[in-house]
Amino acid sequence: MPCANIRLIVTDVDGVWTDGSIVYQSDGQEIKAFNVRDGLGVKIAQKAGIIIAAVTSRRSAALERRCRELEILHLVQGAASKLDEMRKLAASLKIPLQDVCYVGDDLPDLPAMSAAGFSAAPSDATAEVRRVARLTLESRGGRGALRELIEVILRERGDWDRIVSEFSRESVAVPNV
Repeated sequence: MPCANIRLIVTDVDGVWTDGSIVYQSDGQEIKAFNVRDGLGVKIAQKAGIIIAAVTSRRSAALERRCRELEILHLVQGAASKLDEMRKLAASLKIPLQDVCYVGDDLPDLPAMSAAGFSAAPSDATAEVRRVARLTLESRGGRGALRELIEVILRERGDWDRIVSEFSRESVAVPNV
């Protein structure tokens, strides 16, 4: 699988980091459920030198908090064009699009998925997105799909066994995920 050179993962949020549900409390606050394994995957990817970015057309205080917790420096909310945002981000980081992986689950993600050097989709993504994706993950959105993708990339790079070995030692500091 040609993803060993990925330096930047740009991901949609609803349907990738979450199961796509939007829950409102009676006071209007939005609730999002994030998978802790995805969070650890993000921290592992960052440790391996991969930049993680989230691009979404929605706005969410819960997402802002999650990105702060995971030290994700690149969050774009209210994006009119995920492709334009991915291009701007890659250019600002001086990363060619062929070294970018885009993860999406629904029709607004198609242009960015087609332009990225590698693309992935959760198993419950729309049929059109799964057809465009270079990799359809076994996991559903919000159920470890992002973590699964990160493991695939790190295995291809030859980094996964070293990372597992580091966690096997008692002295490793477990990141806050």
